Amino acid sequence: MDILLNVIAGALIVVGLVGTIVPALPGIPLIFGGIWLIAGVDRYHHLGLWWLLGIAVVGAIGLTLDLLAGALGAKRVGASKQAVWGALAGTVIGVFFGLPGLLLGPFVGAVLGELAAGNTVLRSTHVGVGAWLGLIFGTIMKLVSSLMMVALFGAGFWWNRSP
Repeated sequence: MDILLNVIAGALIVVGLVGTIVPALPGIPLIFGGIWLIAGVDRYHHLGLWWLLGIAVVGAIGLTLDLLAGALGAKRVGASKQAVWGALAGTVIGVFFGLPGLLLGPFVGAVLGELAAGNTVLRSTHVGVGAWLGLIFGTIMKLVSSLMMVALFGAGFWWNRSP
């Protein structure tokens, strides 16, 4: 039974790593679920509470950066407050529309917010592109945090190996 659970956990981690690039998959939660399953099967011998909490914090930071990245990208190009909130709202709403919503949500939200602030279509599009570039940055940060989670998982097993 332990072998089957370890195979499932490994699959969760691999699918989670793919999910850091593919927006429709919840990458970081899948990776953490796989790590937690392996730790549980191992009876927390190699990965105890503090290792799991550390890995969870890295994952939470990655998820937060990913969520806020579109808004931060819009803000970076000097967007109005409405555009920043629009990019954030577009990101959250986009989750419910699959891959197209995740890719276009921050852009559309930032453009609509900037238009609502009374700016031109050209300026609004510029802000939307900034939000989209922020989305790319967020994906990179999510990938980095996912790889850090896996590295911490490996370090925990190595650090706590039996002599």
